[in-house]
Amino acid sequence: MHSGPVRPRTRTGSDTGSRPTTHGGHISTELRINDRIRVPEVRLVGPNGETVGIVPTDQALKLAQEADLDLVEIAPQGRPPVCKLMDYGKFKYENAQKARESRRNQTNVIIKEMKLRPKIDAHDYETKKGHVVRFLRAGDKVKITIMFRGREQHRPELGFRLLQRLAEDVTELGFVESAPKQDGRNMIMVLGPHKKKADAKVDIQAQKDTRAAERAAAVADERAERDAAHAAGPVAQKKTRGRSENLDPEIEA
Repeated sequence: MHSGPVRPRTRTGSDTGSRPTTHGGHISTELRINDRIRVPEVRLVGPNGETVGIVPTDQALKLAQEADLDLVEIAPQGRPPVCKLMDYGKFKYENAQKARESRRNQTNVIIKEMKLRPKIDAHDYETKKGHVVRFLRAGDKVKITIMFRGREQHRPELGFRLLQRLAEDVTELGFVESAPKQDGRNMIMVLGPHKKKADAKVDIQAQKDTRAAERAAAVADERAERDAAHAAGPVAQKKTRGRSENLDPEIEA
């Protein structure tokens, strides 16, 4: 926030940003504020978005000082440039917060890769399919590569049928985004997940929470049964002894 009288500063290279030009100088990537605004007049906007109009820059700076705000050039391409009265420190902080939130919500597309041989055995196929299922469930794309060797290169239908089989086996979780195609000695297909990465993360976390809750409930039930058995043990033992004493023939006599 601006406070105190507006003091002129010598404009240096650091004041004009850090984007290089073809001439070795720099073009400003920062908004110009207060005494860095060197035009004779500006189109002024008030702190609440109200239009003030075209005023001399000195007068705009004075209004900013009186309101304990900054004069910020928000549209330098205007004729004259558009400036607004605002708390520049707060403005930068809020923009940084929005940028962080945007990056946090951004989903990065990750492509996993799984390699198979056209004559893969049943056990290995199930193992590889399990990995593909896990990738798709996590919201990742999967690139499936069939590797041909020697005479296998003359039997591309083996790889095609294998890719078709895999696509059908995981159809509930993914779809064929890129159909099988030959690429040298390999045949490639790309599977895409039905769910987006962010949604998949939510589902996975929900499943983890559910499993954790179930485990906690099972432990609690087991502890309660143990405590109940421990509490009931001595009582049952006492009752048994009492009944045997009542049935003693000598006492009856």
